[in-house]
Amino acid sequence: MSDLALRESLVYALPRGARYVVAAALLLVAMAVSLAIGAVPLSLHDVMRALLGTSEDARQAAVIWQLRLPRTLMAGLVGAGLGLAGAMTQGLFRNPIADPGLIGASAGAAVVTAALIVFGGMLLPPGWLPYALPLGAFAGSVAVIAIVSRIAMVEARTSVALLLLAGIALNAIAMAGTGFLVYLSDDRQMRDITFWTLGSVGGATWIKVWALAPCVIVPLLLSPWFGRALDALNLGEREAAHLGFRVERVKRAACLAFALAVGGAVSVSGIIGFVGLVVPHLVRLTFGAQHRVLLPLAALGGATLLILADIVARTIVAPAELPIGLITSFVGGPFFIALLLRRRREIAT
Repeated sequence: MSDLALRESLVYALPRGARYVVAAALLLVAMAVSLAIGAVPLSLHDVMRALLGTSEDARQAAVIWQLRLPRTLMAGLVGAGLGLAGAMTQGLFRNPIADPGLIGASAGAAVVTAALIVFGGMLLPPGWLPYALPLGAFAGSVAVIAIVSRIAMVEARTSVALLLLAGIALNAIAMAGTGFLVYLSDDRQMRDITFWTLGSVGGATWIKVWALAPCVIVPLLLSPWFGRALDALNLGEREAAHLGFRVERVKRAACLAFALAVGGAVSVSGIIGFVGLVVPHLVRLTFGAQHRVLLPLAALGGATLLILADIVARTIVAPAELPIGLITSFVGGPFFIALLLRRRREIAT
């Protein structure tokens, strides 16, 4: 038996519940480290006392509840949304190097979010902008996906090749729109947009956490249904239809689901690349490729990865802070190149 076959047999022999326990344990460890590390170092005992409300140090409680906990939760939610969206995209397109950004989901959310940063203060009542950003980003993602899907529709069926090509075109248009909004912005807005395009969870607040949570939780709750449908689609669209799945409905629902996750994530953290590409591959290599298992584990893995990346971003050049998108790009870029080289070897053989 080859090493790959042996590894896969061991992975699939592991009960599904045990896989979730391992992934959840890694996430809890990352969260604990994130809550403990910072300008004010805390022990795990101090963190637990602050969380339980039994801490006698008001400063420690304030650091945990007002700064580190919302930041950690937001990083986890953003990572979970991006990881889940990446796994859904790769399953839908049956392409291991697919990413939600390929069909314009991120760029659509980006241009609407930039528009709200520039014009939101004039158009929205005071205090409404944090709530409008996730809704606007979701609307931008859905609008771009709807246009792309319409272009790719051929005789009541969606052509995946046309979908990807239309996504490239809409990406270019949306990014041009974002650049034009940067041109119209003032100095403060330009700094916000520039820092936002590099990705960061440094502006985490409880309002943003509560606004983002439904954008990630709703697709995650639907992941069992999507998992069965995507497993069937891996056999081919005709075979999936014979198994009782309405293929076009599955495609539209999947696009809406990852548009919601990506739109919400982009609206609060900016554009963070490669999470949706790297995490599904790591989960497949570790826990197997069945989408019923892959989707929730990709969400847990994405949350863990982004929390760890945020720890690095806020400590490696302390007291300054790196944009988290730089960290994920440094990791994801070489990983993507390795994937391309692997695909080239597979094609050559």
